[in-house]
Amino acid sequence: MAGNSARRGAVRKSGTKKGQVVGSGGKRRKGLEGRGATPPASERTKHPAARRARAAANAGGPSSGGRGRPPVRKTEDGPENVLGRNPVLECLRAGVPATALYVASGTEADDRLKESVQIAADNGISILEVSRTDLDRMSANGMHQGIALQVPPYRYAHPDDLLAQARSRQEPALLVALDNISDPRNLGAVVRSVAAFGGHGVVIPQRRSASVTAVAWRTSAGAAARLPIARATNLTRTLKSWADQGVQVVGLDAGGDTTLDAYDGSGPVVVVVGSEGKGLSRLVRETCDHVLSIPMAGEVESLNASVAAGVVLADIARQRRGL
Repeated sequence: MAGNSARRGAVRKSGTKKGQVVGSGGKRRKGLEGRGATPPASERTKHPAARRARAAANAGGPSSGGRGRPPVRKTEDGPENVLGRNPVLECLRAGVPATALYVASGTEADDRLKESVQIAADNGISILEVSRTDLDRMSANGMHQGIALQVPPYRYAHPDDLLAQARSRQEPALLVALDNISDPRNLGAVVRSVAAFGGHGVVIPQRRSASVTAVAWRTSAGAAARLPIARATNLTRTLKSWADQGVQVVGLDAGGDTTLDAYDGSGPVVVVVGSEGKGLSRLVRETCDHVLSIPMAGEVESLNASVAAGVVLADIARQRRGL
């Protein structure tokens, strides 16, 4: 507009070769100048690729060429949430050391929910009314049925404690060792079977194994609160130590050298269950005194790890009852 340069507060700036620029300070012209090529996504700070690159660099991952800080290892498991009315009630009945009971506001109360609240109140467990949205965030699939139970990190026993407990009862030890079982549902099912058939404990490796999570709690139906579960730094060394103390080490495998029908399980024994896919590892298999196979009819080649453990435990329990 004519006369703009004479308005109050106007500043005349030195211009370009085309003359002085009044008012805008040349910002519009400079804004049209090229800024070069667009940087790659990994160099744009707010781009997801940049965040992934920073995380990989901090962990010493492939994106950083192995440089940076070593990956942080989780040294202690955090609290877990057991979801669903039946699992929560079974855990409370079994005396699971829970820290809080969450109930979604507006949830329709039935006998299971009422009993859960009553048991929690009797045992001094905090009862918190939360929104259904909060419970949805606590569960991966929203299958909480309006109730959740928070349990603290599981306190694992020492492997030597399992054998000592059996001896204190003046009973032949019946133990189960899980060789790299990765599914927590299988862990929970095995724990439930061991408790059902009079076993004295379960031992799992400290690494490359399922741990006692909310899924394992749920599958065990609270048996994990009654049965000690130990973690072994080296499973093979633990089995050898038990063998030196008179415990027979028996592995389970479809191609075993002994069938379950011919096996005498009346003495102290530890049953070793292999992983879901690979079975017994080489070192563990070499440590076993016997490798049992379960006779089966039909074309079924193998059983699920937890099912196989339950079949063997049931047969050993039958033998010890003298049936």
